[in-house]
Amino acid sequence: MSIRDLARPFFVLAPLDDVTDTVFRRVIAGCAPPDIYFTEFVNADGLQSPGRPKLLKRLRFTPAERPLIAQIWGKQPENFYKTARQLADGTFARELGLPEGVNFAGVDLNMGCPDKTVVKNGACSALINDRQLAEEIIDATRRGLDGRLPLSIKTRTGFNEVDMTWLEFLLKQRLDMLTIHGRTRKQMSKVPADWEVIGAVRKLRDGLAPDTLIVGNGDVRDRRHGLELAEKYGLDGVMIGRGVFEDPFAFAERSPWPGMSASERLDLYKKHVTLFAETWQNRERPIATLNKFCKVYINGFPRAKELRERLMRAGSTAEIINLLESESASYQVREKVYSSPAASA
Repeated sequence: MSIRDLARPFFVLAPLDDVTDTVFRRVIAGCAPPDIYFTEFVNADGLQSPGRPKLLKRLRFTPAERPLIAQIWGKQPENFYKTARQLADGTFARELGLPEGVNFAGVDLNMGCPDKTVVKNGACSALINDRQLAEEIIDATRRGLDGRLPLSIKTRTGFNEVDMTWLEFLLKQRLDMLTIHGRTRKQMSKVPADWEVIGAVRKLRDGLAPDTLIVGNGDVRDRRHGLELAEKYGLDGVMIGRGVFEDPFAFAERSPWPGMSASERLDLYKKHVTLFAETWQNRERPIATLNKFCKVYINGFPRAKELRERLMRAGSTAEIINLLESESASYQVREKVYSSPAASA
């Protein structure tokens, strides 16, 4: 399905480095799927180097995580051309062992990551101040795609301050989609997202690039909140990032998460850990990766903090699963007791 065929406003799972891998995307798909998924950002220069095999894990996905847009970053236009061509013609899909006919649904250029090391290297949000290189990268990627996949960009509202000339520049690039994170690079995530600027970009779009879809991003809690923002600012889509850490069912029309029992939350984390163990059998991802998810599931019930500490000290996925099974059974007994007629009498 083309992104243009989606009902609007559509919802997007944000690319979060070392978070939204194929495992977590499948967890979210099983809870309440978004309309579009993004990969973690992957370096186009690295993909065209001897380090390519180590980076392929960032592109790994299953047919359940579709439509999936590959997000790339880097500095060398020629490598963007090669990477875009190989994404579009199915080269990467074949390397990943995907079934015939399964491929990425688009390519997104990361021009918004505020990481200091990345910016110092002249990539991502540093391109806000290097428009010649930004344009060369866009043109090279478009040539590589050759019309076979849509091209989009995710960026911020400016570098040190809001810069509408940057956003106007991007709107003139004939993009299929433009995602605006409502903060500058300098602001990182330290201040609330400025949705008025996102709305201003949408108004600019109407005159400069009516065919470019505009997606808003920043502090979106859940689907209901996203619908309110989309209606207020006239957006085509809304991207949710950290909201899924508060509620894995953030894309649901009615989330069951607030009412889920401790044992149900533990069982969902067990599903996540099991998928992790099955997917990364060769330890492509360190077990410590699971620690950042622990508070998502182990939160809001008695002794959650103590259990999190035990889980985060575990040395293997098998140990984590054993702990979760034992604790889930224990919580189920408590829940059964507290819900019995005798307990409520």
